[in-house]
Amino acid sequence: MKLKDLKAKNYLFQAIDRTVLNTILKKDTSKEIWDAMKKKYEGNERVKRSHLQALRREFEILEMREDEGMTEYFSRVMTVANKMRIYGENMPDVKVVEKILRSLTEKFNYIVCSIEESKDIDSLSIDELQSSLTVHEQKFQRRNGDEQALKVTYEGGRGRGRGAFRGRGRGRGRTNFNKATMECYQCHKLGHFRYECPDNREANYVENDEEELLLMSFVELYDAKREDAWFLDSGCSNHMCGDRTMFSELDENFRHSVKLGNNTKMNVVGKGSVKFLLNGTNFIVTEVYYIPELRNNLLSIGQLQEKGLAILIKGGMCKIFHPEKGLIIQTNMSTNRMFTLRSQAQVSPQAQLDQCFHTKAQDLSHLWHRRYGHLSYKGLRTLLYKNMVRGLPQFSISSVICTNCINGKQHRDPIPKKSNWRATQKLELIHADVCGPISPSSNSNK
Repeated sequence: MKLKDLKAKNYLFQAIDRTVLNTILKKDTSKEIWDAMKKKYEGNERVKRSHLQALRREFEILEMREDEGMTEYFSRVMTVANKMRIYGENMPDVKVVEKILRSLTEKFNYIVCSIEESKDIDSLSIDELQSSLTVHEQKFQRRNGDEQALKVTYEGGRGRGRGAFRGRGRGRGRTNFNKATMECYQCHKLGHFRYECPDNREANYVENDEEELLLMSFVELYDAKREDAWFLDSGCSNHMCGDRTMFSELDENFRHSVKLGNNTKMNVVGKGSVKFLLNGTNFIVTEVYYIPELRNNLLSIGQLQEKGLAILIKGGMCKIFHPEKGLIIQTNMSTNRMFTLRSQAQVSPQAQLDQCFHTKAQDLSHLWHRRYGHLSYKGLRTLLYKNMVRGLPQFSISSVICTNCINGKQHRDPIPKKSNWRATQKLELIHADVCGPISPSSNSNK
């Protein structure tokens, strides 16, 4: 037994840091060493509870940063979750999965919606979630890398002949120059060329208020009849809708303005989500501007691409592809060279609720009779005349017959086993059941 204790002490000494080793050398047995380390680093129940509360708070405020990679964020979340498990917290995988899904950055919103709709969150493992999100992150990085490469190529092409200087003499090498000493011919400030000047209004179509553009035809907008149609527009900077009833969610505090091609302005009085039915499939379009003056609904191709959708226009046909579901929308070009989606709009719950409020009960006594669980009119009269209920309005007790009360209080006598007299011929005595059929069935399935 003593030999086993010495072996255990040896293993503990090898695993403990030298700075901590001096504090436990006086312990005689491995059990004493273990208890001392446990008390030192784990603490008593009060200390554990304090550590656990701090970890819970840290877990709740965890959010993915814009410059953070998916692997790094998963590592941060799992570090906190594992610490909570060490202190006795019940941390199932589904809790960690739900936390990660609701704390990702906005660019992953449509991916989160897709995962929640297509997969069972309760059975989704952390590794499977990380694999799926990492694939989408790589797509983002590849797309951003291509855009950056195109931007560099474009700026490099513009720089030739404007900011480059050819050396004189032999060869065609470039002479090094300091851009900080260059003077702009527009604002006469140092550090940039005229074509790069932020004050050059001729080069920038967008004004200081950064109003968004709506480049669709002015005649088409004002002469067309509003209907449940959505026009795919590459010149539209944002999804736009002019029908209030089509919004399932609407933030009416949002204010903005858009500018048409003829410099006409339209006021945006809200932003929300629209649900519509297209070819038997329900679609949800988010971040849609509400413009009451607009006669047609517009889908911004640029905004769809920002959500990760791919748009292919070829051979008079427009196809929209989802990164996971594939082809989701397909439409042909109309006679006026536009791509239109004919949809069946779903009326918002608020609009349906407003219609429900138009219904009014005519008989207050019958209404309150039903509200009190079909209380008898005698009991209702007692509540009313003796002021036993606060807030009960004054009304006259009517003699309306409640059909539900009559049906609920009906009963039938059992059919006698023996009749008072016997029939001597057919159809002389008929036994009929005047109560039934009854739904749901009784405990005896009758």
